[in-house]
Amino acid sequence: MNSTINISAVEKLKAYFELTKFRLSMTVVFSSCFGYALAAQDLNIAYLLVFGLASFLVTASANVINQIKEKDLDRLMSRTHSRPLPSGRLSVQEAAAFSLLCGLAGLAMILILFNLYAALLALLSLLLYGFVYTPLKRVGPIAVAVGALPGAFPPMIGWVASSGHFGLEPGILFAIQFFWQFPHFWAIAWVLDDDYSKAGFKLLPSKGGRDLSSAFQIMSYTLFLLPLCWVPYYLGMTGINSAVIALLSGVLFLAQTLHLMKERTNKAALKLMFGSFLYLPVVQIAYLLDKV
Repeated sequence: MNSTINISAVEKLKAYFELTKFRLSMTVVFSSCFGYALAAQDLNIAYLLVFGLASFLVTASANVINQIKEKDLDRLMSRTHSRPLPSGRLSVQEAAAFSLLCGLAGLAMILILFNLYAALLALLSLLLYGFVYTPLKRVGPIAVAVGALPGAFPPMIGWVASSGHFGLEPGILFAIQFFWQFPHFWAIAWVLDDDYSKAGFKLLPSKGGRDLSSAFQIMSYTLFLLPLCWVPYYLGMTGINSAVIALLSGVLFLAQTLHLMKERTNKAALKLMFGSFLYLPVVQIAYLLDKV
């Protein structure tokens, strides 16, 4: 078991920054701010930025909890063995204090500056990701379904923070991101299956791993996005232009899953993975611009 190593103050700060998983956290912030802006009748940029910061802090807290619980497993995988905790650059105590500080600060900002409902949703998302999804990753693909819940919360939290109420609108934003999670995460799991297996992670939907059954299930979840993408238009949240863009994006996304079914290779899964990274922001930006 690695002990904490002595590093400079600058390296220590860099290690704390790495704990936040900045790029991943910023994708969550983007979805959260999208939901906030879409719900706003008169968008206040200052409040949007504050909400984005609060979202980042809560997300960072959840990411740190994940890394604390998986510290020993991260040491086994090529992709994660150099992270701050398995490498010994930070101790578990330091990471836990940082997670607590970020989580409390982010939740307090949402509670005080926005509303209780959004704060409770943010807290639930943090708990589900850090304490339910994380340990399930070694149990089986059920982890992906559980992880898709907090993964789909950001735009819903944004809408509730902005509007102060629930309804069909935040529900459909949640549903689109929920079903997107499956092809997105399973594409990643396909590409990283060898590395994941070193830590005992069982994330692909089929017991056969990278087989036709897994590819078929990936494709199946993508189908849900095609009808769902029209619902914001029917609810009056956006216009017809964004609905068409979302449909075309969904068709292209589906085509990539069909290609994976045909090829069943890491190369096809990698293309799908990058396609999934593009799909969500393209659709969300289209909805937002059409609303404007």
